[in-house]
Amino acid sequence: MALAASFTPEKLVVGVLASGPAGDGQILSALMSRWGPPDFVSPVLPFPYTTYYDAEMGTPLRRFFVSFSGLVDPGQLAVIKTQTNALEDGFREGGRRRVNLDPGLLALSRFVLATAKESSHRVALASGIWAEVTLLYEKGSFRPVEWTYPDYRSAGYIAILNTIRGLYRDQLRPA
Repeated sequence: MALAASFTPEKLVVGVLASGPAGDGQILSALMSRWGPPDFVSPVLPFPYTTYYDAEMGTPLRRFFVSFSGLVDPGQLAVIKTQTNALEDGFREGGRRRVNLDPGLLALSRFVLATAKESSHRVALASGIWAEVTLLYEKGSFRPVEWTYPDYRSAGYIAILNTIRGLYRDQLRPA
């Protein structure tokens, strides 16, 4: 019988989806006030993958990723998602979201996203939050699985997450 042990801390990565010039600096400041200094901020990328968010958020949509230098307990993913949902609410204009925050946890073997949407391949965490293994790390790179969203399948996103994984790997090495 295996004995339960504490989890290895993981790298918090937040995908920021915003419409137009929705105050990237303000969004980054809000994230930093909660999770501390980032160790990586990606370039801002266009978001042509779906029109799902257009009616609520407007266009053009853009995405960037932020990872934080402090590692987190993966058991806190549901709490982190509820905190990012509250941050999203702070950026609403006229009741409409202008920002969508997708928190995920990056481990050496996988990248997991948190969501409030139930599906057969997601695991319930707490407070209406679900976890989804979005990417697996094999043979030197992240790779999508059957249900991975089209944007997270893209070479650009995978390259960004591979870069962040390198930062995380370095953090785990003994000094």
